[in-house]
Amino acid sequence: MKALIFAAGKGTRLKPFTDHHPKALAVVNGIPLLERNIKYLQGFGINDFVINIYHFGEQISEFLKKNSNFGSNIELSDEKDELLETGGGLLFARRFLDHGEDFLIMNADILTDLDLNSFITFHQEKKDFATLAVSDRTSSRKLLFNEDMILKGWLNVQSGEQRLAEFNKGFKPLAFSGIHCINPEIFTKIKRKGKFSIMEEYLDLMSYESIHGYEHSAEIIDVGKPESIAQAEQIFK
Repeated sequence: MKALIFAAGKGTRLKPFTDHHPKALAVVNGIPLLERNIKYLQGFGINDFVINIYHFGEQISEFLKKNSNFGSNIELSDEKDELLETGGGLLFARRFLDHGEDFLIMNADILTDLDLNSFITFHQEKKDFATLAVSDRTSSRKLLFNEDMILKGWLNVQSGEQRLAEFNKGFKPLAFSGIHCINPEIFTKIKRKGKFSIMEEYLDLMSYESIHGYEHSAEIIDVGKPESIAQAEQIFK
């Protein structure tokens, strides 16, 4: 199985580090996030990677060369002309991923000990084109799921704004973990082009497609802010 690691973002919440470096090279206990996630995925037998780059992308390229790609096959999807966000970045990397096999997507600034084997098995049993890892944790935005764990909505916890596929019958609010398992069939369903968030596509598609959530209780930290690096250093040694 291949994994697409989103590493193109500007990481503005991690300033001043990201004024001169990509967020994927921010370090937790001396080890860059990108290295940690490559090795995490390797721990589940994944050795084929696509990494999308934009902000200081040449530093990521040099880092991988210096470390001999950590013994893996790594292809770079270089968005040098325009930062395309998650949806646009996925479409831009299509040539590396649209080969009939399921693949994983992971944000470079997520650290987790989620059991990917169980997640992948769940996805393949459901036969969805997309399965989203989610958990019950504090977050300003939540995805809403029905009793069958099918995506039915989105909620901004702070403003109360929501998007629903149908009347809210006590949907379960869960936070997205930044990890998706995807079937290439998704490329036939995405309507947007250019720069867009893949979550916007999911919220459109939920009205007539089944997108399951996989609820887990694993450790997960969004290492997007300096204070979350300190938190991650307590958990991920």
